[in-house]
Amino acid sequence: MISVHLQGQRFQVRAAAIVLHEGQLLVHRAPGDAYWALPGGRVEVGEAASATIVREMKEELGEDVACGPLLHIAENFFDLAGQRNHEIGFYFLVSLAEDSAHLDKGRIYRGIESHLELEFRWFPIAELASVNLRPTFLHASLAADPPAFSHAVQREYE
Repeated sequence: MISVHLQGQRFQVRAAAIVLHEGQLLVHRAPGDAYWALPGGRVEVGEAASATIVREMKEELGEDVACGPLLHIAENFFDLAGQRNHEIGFYFLVSLAEDSAHLDKGRIYRGIESHLELEFRWFPIAELASVNLRPTFLHASLAADPPAFSHAVQREYE
């Protein structure tokens, strides 16, 4: 995967899935995390970011998805577990199959990321402002109707 340590920071390339359905967004978090994030993962060397989405959703949820258009590119600078991170993120619109078992908005789903059990949950788009969603530029961009392509630069540190 594209993740290296340079000059005291971790640099990585990530692809994330924006799964919207009936006015709600599918997000996930790892045990102990206080924040929610979009499902996805690090891009492998030689792998298209859209293929990363398909692979990660299959690995994490056992779900075959259709990766749609690129919606956002983000340069994200953040601290995580005492480590500075510089991430380039590709955010794609993604669709679940019409008969997917993961479309029930009233359930919490379990998924796997390596050795961690992930918690997946749907949140109404209208309520995202009250959700601790990272990166935070997503609050405004996902509330836009219709969603429009954007390039975001988000800095939690200088």
